[in-house]
Amino acid sequence: MKPHLLKIPREDEHSFSVRYDIVSHFYNKWHYHPELELVYIIEASGRQFIGDSIHHFKKNDLILLGSNLPHLWRCDEKFLVKNSNLKVEAVIVHFLPECFGSEFFKLPENKALLRLFQKAQMGVRIKNQSRDQVTALMRQLVHAKNSERIILLLQILQIIAHSRQTKTICSEGLTFQYSASEAERLNTIYQYILNNFTKQITLDQIAAIAHLTPNGFCRYFKSRIKKTFSSFLLEVRIGHACKLLAESDMPVASICYECGFNNFSNFNRHFKFIAGRTPLNHRKYYQEIRGMRIKLSEN
Repeated sequence: MKPHLLKIPREDEHSFSVRYDIVSHFYNKWHYHPELELVYIIEASGRQFIGDSIHHFKKNDLILLGSNLPHLWRCDEKFLVKNSNLKVEAVIVHFLPECFGSEFFKLPENKALLRLFQKAQMGVRIKNQSRDQVTALMRQLVHAKNSERIILLLQILQIIAHSRQTKTICSEGLTFQYSASEAERLNTIYQYILNNFTKQITLDQIAAIAHLTPNGFCRYFKSRIKKTFSSFLLEVRIGHACKLLAESDMPVASICYECGFNNFSNFNRHFKFIAGRTPLNHRKYYQEIRGMRIKLSEN
């Protein structure tokens, strides 16, 4: 899927951008930019689309995105409804690979950082103690001035580059060809899916949204997102089911129909294939995690 180029604002006196945002929702169009992006989500939840990957994001997530890696952050509906009092809270760092000069990251001492930038082309999720270390430094970075900003950013990148508590997000070797003229069509497709995945979406309907024939749409979608429309729609639906199973007490049968499925056996089959476990086992897994957290907080 071809996103559009987003211009990241930067003050003239700074070599990179640091923002502490408290807003109603994230920017929710499929986009890319030459800057690497480090996102610490303090308060928010929703779906994230990074390259060919679909996942849910939540508070305390920490993600590094590579240069020109397309992405979209779609907050949950509770953040998007009119007159909602909920706010997204996040610290976001944007920096160009050459922000400290064209040769700085090519220095022998910075080989690990250069490898990290290459790894970030697949997106990197930072977890556990490494996440805690980095997010503490990011909070300091928000208020830092002068050369302290540079020192803190290098400390952050050093921790991530040498951490074993990271996981790549997208498929290896993916490349994206961009065309600004297609941006509106592709965003229309994405938004239509996100707004209607709980209902039946026929190939004729989605093709009409894109102003293509059904066969033309299938070829178009596969060439951009690197997967079929039916596979993409299944991942969106199962992702929503995972969230409901983890965060609500809704019966599994109700979740099946809430996520756009009209056949319970198909729902179970697709869920196990995509999530790697049955719906009931998925719920049990998150119930056990919640129980462990409650015990830890009591101690």
